[in-house]
Amino acid sequence: MTTQSLPARTGTEARTPAGRPAGRGGRRLLRQRAGRQHHAGPLSYVLLGIMALLSIFPLYWTMVAASTDNTRVSQTPPPFLPGPNLFSNLARAWDEAAMGKAMINSLIVAGVIALSTVMFATLAGFAFAKLRFKGRNVLLMLVIGTMMVPPQLGVVPLFMMMAELGWSQQLPAVIFPTLVSAVGVFFMRQYLSEALPDELVEAGRVDGAHSLRIFWSIVLPVARPAMAVLFMITFVHAWNDFFWPFVVLDMTNPTVPVALTQLSAGYVRDQSLIMAGALLGTLPLLAMFIVFGRQIVSGIMAGAVKG
Repeated sequence: MTTQSLPARTGTEARTPAGRPAGRGGRRLLRQRAGRQHHAGPLSYVLLGIMALLSIFPLYWTMVAASTDNTRVSQTPPPFLPGPNLFSNLARAWDEAAMGKAMINSLIVAGVIALSTVMFATLAGFAFAKLRFKGRNVLLMLVIGTMMVPPQLGVVPLFMMMAELGWSQQLPAVIFPTLVSAVGVFFMRQYLSEALPDELVEAGRVDGAHSLRIFWSIVLPVARPAMAVLFMITFVHAWNDFFWPFVVLDMTNPTVPVALTQLSAGYVRDQSLIMAGALLGTLPLLAMFIVFGRQIVSGIMAGAVKG
């Protein structure tokens, strides 16, 4: 009697979830399961809906308060439906707070700060993550240590410096002290340490590329998702920054947060007018997120897949 030789097991043999070898039909079933989309349960949708409502409610309440008058806002219970005065209150806030000039100033300040922070932080993050030089860890610790110093401690010497340069009451006094941030440097350093393989940098060295060429041709394409996130975070922070612009600027050349203080002047504060100004200051940020939010999220997902 002849015996048939059995096929040897290989390490790449498809198996069922129970650990048994899968035949042709089993392999087809595994492929179908692997390509199947996972759907969230009803509880997940309920929780996501609740979180979305909680996130949207402050903006909705701002619109409701901006569309009524000051008497109605102060009543108990407060209104929960929009009133008829939205556009008139927006027009008053626009005129009384000089919101046109303030928005242009905020766009210049936030745009320049965000661009410079992204570029300088990416350069420094690449140096700390992939370049080898003496004192690298000490310098990184010094950069991180600046995050622990309250910014209020440097207001007086910084204001004196801006006055000596002749930048008092001017936009450069707001821009130059914040051209780069320690948070941005640390964020880009951590991202490039994981997302940028050392082999790519070494391959650039072998091809004869210098550090700036490697940064332009290799680092920037890899760092693009993190740069997009850092740009949005920095832009929003610079747009909403109040303390330092309020110290160094005045009402003749304000940013949006400084201009909004004009609406709260006087013995009786018009809450509906203040909310209308706050709504005007929020609309550009919402528009930017609506336009660029999808690209930023897709860039993050692309970077996560590549990493």
